[in-house]
Amino acid sequence: MGKLYLIPTPIGNLKDITLRALEVLENADVIAAEDTRLSLKLLNHYEIKKPLISYHKHNEMGKSEDLIERLKKGETIALITDAGTPGISDPGSVIVKKCIENNIKFEVLPGATAITTALVYSGLDTTKFLFRGFLPRENKERKPIAKDLKNSTETLIFYEAPHRLRDTLEFLLKEFGNRNIALCRELTKLHEEILRMKLEDAIKYYNENDPRGEYVLVLEGKTQEEIEKENMEKWEELTIAQHLIEYINEGSTKKEAIKQVAKERNIPKSEVYKHSIDLEQ
Repeated sequence: MGKLYLIPTPIGNLKDITLRALEVLENADVIAAEDTRLSLKLLNHYEIKKPLISYHKHNEMGKSEDLIERLKKGETIALITDAGTPGISDPGSVIVKKCIENNIKFEVLPGATAITTALVYSGLDTTKFLFRGFLPRENKERKPIAKDLKNSTETLIFYEAPHRLRDTLEFLLKEFGNRNIALCRELTKLHEEILRMKLEDAIKYYNENDPRGEYVLVLEGKTQEEIEKENMEKWEELTIAQHLIEYINEGSTKKEAIKQVAKERNIPKSEVYKHSIDLEQ
């Protein structure tokens, strides 16, 4: 039985490939590549000459079966994509599932990825984040995604192409409000650029400047300040007694409800207690 290696390739700078990745590529029987022409540039740079097989999103299902048969015959196969880690917004997940189903060994090498590079560059919260790749083009498909993410406190990461950037920024502003965003362009390449600003400022900037290159968008998650403001707006229309009833109906004890209402309204618990006397527990 052979073995499959999933190998991250540089996202821009060819020097960002690891020594281990080069060793595996050199020893593989065949290399499955997303775009054989692009991959040749990398392989020629490191004087690696191996047979190449085209493996991309349009032929991934069929080619995965072919690769499984070759692995069963004992071949060592290296899988690479145009840039970054196979399986992350690139082909790779299908062959991994088939390897698991067929009890075939595979190994994922660590290496270059635009996600963590952009996240650290952003200056936003790195302790928790959500990666959603490319948003769908149509509003009917991307609106449900935005609805799911709108209340997330995690930093949000998206990929975007230059010709869709302006439309995506308008969409993010409409759905998430005027949050902080980092726009990371052409990471590790000669014209790498990191812009940190509010969404409104980003839209204004790119209305005056043409987007160029591939982008990673790092959007601030929902802040505690936003949450508190929304809660305040929600409870402003209720009396203190109605506010208490909301929490009691959700399962809180009267004591717990008094404490929470006092905190949200920033008033003494004794004041809230007066409004709770006639409430049933």
